[in-house]
Amino acid sequence: MKTSPLNTDLYELTMMAGLHRHAKLGDTATFDLYFRRVPFQGGFAIAAGLETALDALEGLRFEEEEIAYLSAVGGEPPLFDRAFLDWLRDQRFRGEIWGVPEGTVVFQDEPLLRVSGSLAECMLVETMLLCILNFQTLIATKAARLWEASHRGSVIEFGLRRAQGLDGGLSAARAAYIGGADGTSNLRAGKAFGIPVRGTQSHAWVLSFPTELTAFRAFAETFPGNVILLVDTYDVVRSGVPNAIMVAREMRARGQALRGIRIDSGDLAYLSRIARQMLDEAGFPEVKIVASNDIEELVIEEIIRNGGRVDIWGVGTNLVTGGGAGGTALGGVFKMVEINGHPVIKLSDSLEKGTSPGRKQVWRLLANGGAQYEADALALENEAFAPGRDVLIIDPRNPLRRKRIAAITSCEPLLRCVMREGKRTGPRDTLDAARDRRVENLDRLDSSHKRLVNPHVYKVGVTQALWRLKEELLNLQTT
Repeated sequence: MKTSPLNTDLYELTMMAGLHRHAKLGDTATFDLYFRRVPFQGGFAIAAGLETALDALEGLRFEEEEIAYLSAVGGEPPLFDRAFLDWLRDQRFRGEIWGVPEGTVVFQDEPLLRVSGSLAECMLVETMLLCILNFQTLIATKAARLWEASHRGSVIEFGLRRAQGLDGGLSAARAAYIGGADGTSNLRAGKAFGIPVRGTQSHAWVLSFPTELTAFRAFAETFPGNVILLVDTYDVVRSGVPNAIMVAREMRARGQALRGIRIDSGDLAYLSRIARQMLDEAGFPEVKIVASNDIEELVIEEIIRNGGRVDIWGVGTNLVTGGGAGGTALGGVFKMVEINGHPVIKLSDSLEKGTSPGRKQVWRLLANGGAQYEADALALENEAFAPGRDVLIIDPRNPLRRKRIAAITSCEPLLRCVMREGKRTGPRDTLDAARDRRVENLDRLDSSHKRLVNPHVYKVGVTQALWRLKEELLNLQTT
């Protein structure tokens, strides 16, 4: 599906028009896309959105109706002149993209994308890339936190009705699947991305029948291979579970099986524990218990701590919106690090808002024979890394904080060239590959970084060579 180039902010087009007017269309640039703080006050994030971004870049072009709209922007006189609009007709993204593969564990200050090309085309795609990667990385991270909180159990995303629009719901389902959800209720996402679709029934179904039992029987008759019964319309313990057990016995007599029950309200720890006991005593230990109702990671942790017996976690609002547990927007930024082949630096009174200049690579340094992540180093593009080397990294926000990794046992470059001259450099990465990568990455991340509350901060620093370049540019700026 084509992505309109109008998915951008007005000032991107006005800056491009200024470049056109002042004969600066030959200027080239490199930008880094990264975030300054890990979301949810957590210890890690999960990269997502790269493949969506590459699709958008490959099909980027201005159609006639979009040119017509721009010709009227600003009233009389129009904001954009005819020469600029004629130039826009032929514009495509012909730049180069280096990106971190989806499903990779990522941290603050390190580029998820490195974008190089003409200054004008980099400006054009800034807003679109930020929108895609900020949102999908946020939701993938949320899903991973839910998955970890559930002791790597089963999480289902079903938040479309609470999502930020239909497109937001689609993107959220995709990102949640990368981050740890096993399925979605969103049929459009199932069709678009091959995500398994899941669903049960609503309270309206139960209330539309004379009794709860007749509602359960009707559903079991209609969908005998996929029966999960919603048991909290009236009373979970006195009505819902006993009626579900009755239907389970009737199904067993027909050679069928009840798959599960869902509890959508009340004390989920207590009710799931009682429901599990009732099902087991009735001879149905295989029946799964699904819990929903404003679930988020801290709620999951508390339910498990209090003896809850939930098998599947249905998460809606807090997953697709990135809500709960310190939720917020990711806050990714797109900052110039090179202009016409020369590294540049942005200064700020706030250390976290300063930039690291030049084209860079992110190196993941591993310890214990490559089994565990030790730290990440932001290095200049041409710096060489190899096992056995000592590496000193410097905290860019506090240069007094430094860490020496002696004789690194293994190292991995995170940024890969995924687009050159506006075309993909290789086959599309699959969602299953991204999911496998997320599991492998989280397995290598120490548990202290995965704590939901007060996680240990993972070390990310710049190399000595990059720090020296920063100092040189800082000295030039201040003299």
